[in-house]
Amino acid sequence: MPRLSAATRHTVGFTLNGKPVSVEAEPRLLATDALRHGLGATGTHVGCEHGVCGACTILIDGAPARACLTLAVQLEGREVTTVEGLAPAQDRLSVLQAAFRRHHALQCGFCTAGILISLDAFLREQPEPSEQELREVVGGHLCRCTGYTPIIAAAREAAAELRRQSQTPAQTIALESLDV
Repeated sequence: MPRLSAATRHTVGFTLNGKPVSVEAEPRLLATDALRHGLGATGTHVGCEHGVCGACTILIDGAPARACLTLAVQLEGREVTTVEGLAPAQDRLSVLQAAFRRHHALQCGFCTAGILISLDAFLREQPEPSEQELREVVGGHLCRCTGYTPIIAAAREAAAELRRQSQTPAQTIALESLDV
């Protein structure tokens, strides 16, 4: 990355939820501010501003990152996903979001976006998570409302549904013939 002048705003181009975007940013501007104020992606919440609470979690090139600890200029050329990009369509929830809804895994909703992002990334890497693994992922987020139990239940249900959806028709037929 070239040396940037602190006195100048720079155009930062990246892909946000599958669409190319650009935002003007001073080198010290945080990704949270660029996303929320520069691009209107307000699902990325600002909580502690120290990377502890997890409310600002986004995916950068598929890996969870705290947007409050990431400079906007670091997003240059990257693939960024926010909670707004998890749903398959504007009028449909993702499998994980739908499970959160069914299990009442959110109350005030402030922490929900970051938790969804972290769990989405984790379930892509680990399609058969243990309850302990899910608790470790969720443990990186502060939630004062739910007590985490419905979040874990939703994540377990979503993992099972995602595994079911990923089975090929031949696998499904074989399992049905075994009465599994």
